[in-house]
Amino acid sequence: MAASAKLTEVLQTLSAQDSTIESNPTVPQHAQIHELNDDVVTTEKRKRDDGDGNADADEKPSLHPMWKTSLCSYFRKHASCSHGDTCRYAHSEEELRQRPDNTWDPTSERGKKALKTVTGEKIAVKDGVMMTELVGDDVDGEGGDDGFATNQALSKCLVHLPMKWSSENLRNFLNEQGIPFKHAKTKKGMAIGFITFEDEEQLKSSSEALQGKQIGNKTLEVADVNPRSFEKKSNSNVPSSGTLGDDTNDDNLVVDGSESKKRSSREVVTPLAHLSYADQLEQKKYSLMQLLKKLPRNARKACPNGVPVPEWILKSREIGGLPCNLEGIIESPIVNGYRNKCEFSIGYSMEGKATVGFSLGNFREGVTAVEEPVDCPNISTIACKYAAIFQEFLQHTDLPVWNRFKNCGFWRQLTVREGRSNGNVVDGETFDGIAEVMLIVQVSTASFDDAQVDAEFKRLAQAFVTGATSHCPTLPLTALIVQDHQGISNVAPSDAPLHSLPIAAGDPERDVNISAADVRIHDYISSLRFSISPTSFFQVNTLAAEKLYSLAGDWACLGPDTLLFDVCCGTGAIGLTLAHRVGMVIGIEMNAAAVSDAHKNAENNGIKNCRFICSKAEQVMGSLLKEYLEVPKEQDDVPENNACPEPENGESASHRSENNNSEIENDVPKGSTSENGNTSMKQFKNAVAIVDPPRAGLHPTVLKALRTHTLLRRLVYISCNPESLVANAIELCTPSPTEIERGNKDNRGWRRMSSAGLARHRAKSMPISEAFKPVKAMAVDLFPHTPHCELVMLLER
Repeated sequence: MAASAKLTEVLQTLSAQDSTIESNPTVPQHAQIHELNDDVVTTEKRKRDDGDGNADADEKPSLHPMWKTSLCSYFRKHASCSHGDTCRYAHSEEELRQRPDNTWDPTSERGKKALKTVTGEKIAVKDGVMMTELVGDDVDGEGGDDGFATNQALSKCLVHLPMKWSSENLRNFLNEQGIPFKHAKTKKGMAIGFITFEDEEQLKSSSEALQGKQIGNKTLEVADVNPRSFEKKSNSNVPSSGTLGDDTNDDNLVVDGSESKKRSSREVVTPLAHLSYADQLEQKKYSLMQLLKKLPRNARKACPNGVPVPEWILKSREIGGLPCNLEGIIESPIVNGYRNKCEFSIGYSMEGKATVGFSLGNFREGVTAVEEPVDCPNISTIACKYAAIFQEFLQHTDLPVWNRFKNCGFWRQLTVREGRSNGNVVDGETFDGIAEVMLIVQVSTASFDDAQVDAEFKRLAQAFVTGATSHCPTLPLTALIVQDHQGISNVAPSDAPLHSLPIAAGDPERDVNISAADVRIHDYISSLRFSISPTSFFQVNTLAAEKLYSLAGDWACLGPDTLLFDVCCGTGAIGLTLAHRVGMVIGIEMNAAAVSDAHKNAENNGIKNCRFICSKAEQVMGSLLKEYLEVPKEQDDVPENNACPEPENGESASHRSENNNSEIENDVPKGSTSENGNTSMKQFKNAVAIVDPPRAGLHPTVLKALRTHTLLRRLVYISCNPESLVANAIELCTPSPTEIERGNKDNRGWRRMSSAGLARHRAKSMPISEAFKPVKAMAVDLFPHTPHCELVMLLER
């Protein structure tokens, strides 16, 4: 009986201990950290006896360094996880642990807070809304101002409304919530609405009830509406058909927030200007590392069932979750005034003055105020001076500034493009080596008299010429172009009409006889002279672009037997700067003016081993790869192509390049199709592609062409948007499934998918082919004082 009682007592003690342990089910027993109580006597942890071959049965294995350092995505989505306590991912913020590199999961609250702190953003601060345009009488086509012009003191603005809401939706919502009001209306195409109340008491109680209220996944904010009167001088010169009518003084509204008043163009355009350049580089490197970590995570999720996980994904744990080594960030040779292209918006400032500068926020959020480019370190002196000349001209013009609410007006945008002299000589008399300047004024001539427009253009040209010559030293001015664009956004299509205005005082016929399509300025990269047309793409930081292209060429492992594809080539800068290192360059670009520039650039620089094609890359990439890379069946010796050629001295390389140029000039046809089949392609032992797509990334068809042509062994991806690079790399680097999925399974929510999620979805239908793997990455800072930079990644099969 005594033994039985003793056994019962022991079992009760063990049961009590088990219940204590189970009180925190989210942490496994071997990972718990117990707080010490005053009434508990602590002892040292029992150590393993090294001399004993048998390990203690109660000894728990050591924790993995990444244990509970990431939130479980399955648990957050389904509120449960089949792994339970044994899941290596955290199921709550409290359970989350810090990573070995002293960072937090970027999707966690602490990770987001740390990222905002590092990037200099203010946490939990909501930007207000600034509107300097007429809120007016054309809201939802209802007509009338509904008393807003006379009741501004009793009016409030609601921010973050659903974009598609009409005024009727807003009124129904207020009635359902029991909110009393006098008038309510929304602004078409914007996420804001205006409400007027009967009295002060109603305004106060309703504002408190609306503040922070949820509509779907949006949180409402209530902002003040303050009147801003325009200057009489500015208003008197603007007719009723333009942006502002005769009654503008009463109807001009500014949705004002406490933070909005403090914003400036410097803070909007160059948000990192308050940091030292070294700190800017560190912040950009940290942000890039967080983005690159998405690649192995999403590629692992996209791996098909039954297919082994690629080795580069498994090794990512050893390098902090990165897909490959981020070898650093290359500094820009010039930090201030580096932009050779500046696009200035035309609008009204907070004081109602016609201004040439930068918008202070997003139009969709109601921000239309424009401020002068004051203290923006990335803007050149010449660009600022021409913006000031144009702004002074607008104070006396008879044509209105573009109204973004009513989509009417005349003056829309000013673009300043600059070209440096050869050698990039820094000279105060030549404005840091800038020798040529092209001005492009975007207008909308619809519904305006031709005679009046022509008269204003003559006055405009005279104003720019007078302003340039009156400055000491004289400002360079090569060409003045007018772009006629009727669209809603200032982003004009490539075929928008262009007109050249005469600017030569001595010989006006010199400019009259020149077509706008033939107007060019010139810049130099790696001692090559490039022609730049008004709409063609050219890197905005010329000196940093030289380092970017040199890095891409070094990583591509080029040689005289290499066929180089330059995808999204623009004016051919990448292909032409690397042409002397390869056998042949194939450039693809959809902008016809840029392709024309590329041909001229090749001709002017004496480069003959380049072929440029004007088309969308997704339409011709597949046929080009077949044309140049398909090897005849009788030719079985396909090279492995993984070793970079040994560099030789400059004289030999140059001589070899000239010989190859002449050979290819004779063998390769100039047309868009090849008449020789594959015969001219046998001389190339390997093929490399360098892609430099726009911010949206590569088209899925281009990705499929690059992925499925396995003779293309190496790919250098240059991206100005690392998020699109990660999305494209998911499709390029995810292993192919054993069977391709067909149909529209789980395809209904693709519009709500992230770019990475959409890439995972498309990777499932990628044709069976050998995947690439990320080898290394490097950033090049082309945009100092901003959060942006170029990212270069080498992918190999």
